[in-house]
Amino acid sequence: MSTRRTASLITLGCARNEVDSEELAARLEAAGWQVGDDDPDVIVVNTCGFIDSAKKDSIDTLLAAADSGAKVVAAGCMAERYGEQLAEALPEASAVLSFDDYAEIGERLDDVVAGRPLVPHSPRDRRTLLPISPVARAAAPKAHIPGHGSPSGNGHGASSGNGHDPLPEGLAPASGPRPLRKRLDDSPVASLKLASGCDRRCSFCAIPAFRGAYVSRPPQELLGEAAWLAEQGVRELVLVSENSTSYGKDLGDLRALEKLLPRLAAVEGIQRVRVSYLQPAELRPGLLSAIAGTEGVAAYFDLSFQHASGTVLRRMRRFGDPERFLELLARIREQAPEAGVRSNFIVGFPGETEEEFAELVGFLEQARLDVAGVFGYSDEEGTEAARLPGKLPQEVIDERVAVLTELAEELTTQRAEERIGTDVEVLIEEDLGDGGYEGRAAHQGPEVDGSVTVQGIGLVPGQIVRAVVVDAEGVDLIARIKAGP
Repeated sequence: MSTRRTASLITLGCARNEVDSEELAARLEAAGWQVGDDDPDVIVVNTCGFIDSAKKDSIDTLLAAADSGAKVVAAGCMAERYGEQLAEALPEASAVLSFDDYAEIGERLDDVVAGRPLVPHSPRDRRTLLPISPVARAAAPKAHIPGHGSPSGNGHGASSGNGHDPLPEGLAPASGPRPLRKRLDDSPVASLKLASGCDRRCSFCAIPAFRGAYVSRPPQELLGEAAWLAEQGVRELVLVSENSTSYGKDLGDLRALEKLLPRLAAVEGIQRVRVSYLQPAELRPGLLSAIAGTEGVAAYFDLSFQHASGTVLRRMRRFGDPERFLELLARIREQAPEAGVRSNFIVGFPGETEEEFAELVGFLEQARLDVAGVFGYSDEEGTEAARLPGKLPQEVIDERVAVLTELAEELTTQRAEERIGTDVEVLIEEDLGDGGYEGRAAHQGPEVDGSVTVQGIGLVPGQIVRAVVVDAEGVDLIARIKAGP
C-alpha cells in the first residue's frame, strides 16, 4: 500500500488557471505527493479574483472544502491578490499561498499536514478584502466538492521544466511559466500558456496588479510542451494568455506568434491549434493571415472588443470604434468567410450615455458574431475606473445588460442558423451514447462557444470528422457525417 499523501486540486476561473493547476499537479507528484480526489489529505483551491462574482465563488468553494474534513489551502489569483488578508478573514483555510510558493508546493503541503504554520504573503499592491460575514459562511454550498477526476497520462511533464533561472522579481512569479505539467483529464483538448502577466493597463482591470508584467515563453519551450501534450492524446491546442497579440514583444519579435503557429500545427499528433484572447487594436495583418490561412490553425478570432463606442473605449484605456471594428471583421471574413468570431462586452461603464450604449447596440447588430458575452460593469478596487465619475445606477446597468443580452442571443442564434447547410470539421470530444457524439467545429472555442452534436457510428474522442450542419439550437449545431470526399 502506498503511503504517499494525496492532494485534490479544484480549479476556478480561466484556462490559465487550469494550466497552473496541471503545473502544480506535476510539482506535487515530483515531490512525492499523489494527486487525486479520493479521500485527500489536502484540498488545494486554485481561486479566481477577477470580479466580485468570481471572488464569491472562490470563498464559497473554500468554505465548502473546509467542511470535507481535509485541510484546505487557498492558491491562485485571489490568494495572490489578498494574501494575509484572506488568511485573516478565512481561518478555515490552513494556508494561503502566493504564486512564488508554486515551485515548492510539495514542501508547502508537507508543512500544512504537519501543522507547521505558514506566514501568508503581503501583496505588493495591497487591497481591501471584503469581510466574510457569518451570513456568507452560512450560505456557502454544502454540496460535494468537485474535482478534476482521476489523473491521466504517464509522467508529470517535460523534464525541461527544471533548471531554469528565476524570472526577474516584479515581472512574474518566481515559479514562472514552465512546461512541467501533468494532465488532469483525458480531454483531447488542452490549453497551452503562451505567457504570464499582462502588458495592458485597461482602466477596469486589476489583473496586472497581481499577475505582473507580460513575460513570453520561448518558442522552443512551447513546442516541447506541445509535443508532450500530443503524446498524452491531445489533438487541439488552445493558446492562452492575458493578451495573445502581445506574444513575443518582450522577446524582441512582433511576428513571433505568426511564426510559431505553423510550427505548432506541424507537431506530430496535433490536428488543430486555436488562438484565444486577441486584442483587436493589435491584430496585425500578418497575424490575421496566419490565423485565417494556416493549415491546422482554426480560423477563430476571440476578439476582446469590450465596447464599441470610441469615447467609452478611451475611458477604458483601449482603442477602436464601430467603423474600425467592422473593417477588421470584414478583413477577417474576406480571408476566411466561415471564421468564428466571439467577444465580450462591458455594459454600464462609468459615464456611458444612452448614445454610447446605442453605438454598442448598432455595432452588435452589424457584427454577426458567433458568440457575445455581456457583463454589467462593477467597480474593481484599485483600478482607475473605480475612481471615475459618472457611475450609473445599478437599475440602469441591469436594464442595459438585459437589452444587450437579449439582442446578443437573438443575433448569435441567427448566425448559427446561417451555418445550416455548410460543412464543418468537428473534433469529437464525448460519446453521448445511442449513436450521438458531441464535439466542436473550428469556429467554436472550448466550453463557452456552443458545440456540435454529430450522429454517427464508431467515432472516438480526438477524431476530427467532416460533417454537414442540418439544424441549430441557439449557438449549438446538429450535424451528420458527410459521405464521400
